[in-house]
Amino acid sequence: MQKLVLASNNAGKVKEFQALLAPLNFQVVPQGELGIPSAEEPHCTFVENALAKARHASAASGLPALADDSGICAHALNGAPGALSARFAGEPGNDAANNQKLIQDLNGKSDRGAHYVCALVLVNSTDDPEPLIVQTRWHGTIVNQASGSNGFGYDPYFFLPEQNCTAAELDPATKNLISHRGQALRELIAQLQARASFQP
Repeated sequence: MQKLVLASNNAGKVKEFQALLAPLNFQVVPQGELGIPSAEEPHCTFVENALAKARHASAASGLPALADDSGICAHALNGAPGALSARFAGEPGNDAANNQKLIQDLNGKSDRGAHYVCALVLVNSTDDPEPLIVQTRWHGTIVNQASGSNGFGYDPYFFLPEQNCTAAELDPATKNLISHRGQALRELIAQLQARASFQP
């Protein structure tokens, strides 16, 4: 197994990445297991935050590192919460408060369209001059009533018209196939395979 540090301690993300990367013989190790603290995320874009997190984890571990920065962008809110999705209500990681604020901010808005964004960055080392960078979108709408228990974050309120359910109602295998993170990881894998010189 090839060891790869995941620059996240989000249990939901760790579980998804472990499932998605296991078939490729990657051993995904959350940074918390190595005693690596979370990096600062001062940037307003997903890509910049993901790059900062990947470099931080690689520098602290001496290993290749994979970081994702993801969130949801509501069209009627000019892309908010965006890169602030995890702390939209002010308290990092409080999904209930974040969702409540999103619903309140969308109250009275006719456009309920939104999309999840996932920026993935993989670095071979902290000073890797050619990080692999992928950014993808997953489109849906925001509903007022939560439904489903399989997801995390904004998933219970993120309705997928094509699936006729919320992201939290999808089974994990289906979600990994069609989600922003699943799309991004498949793109990243394609880049990895194209860049044969990358040696994790």
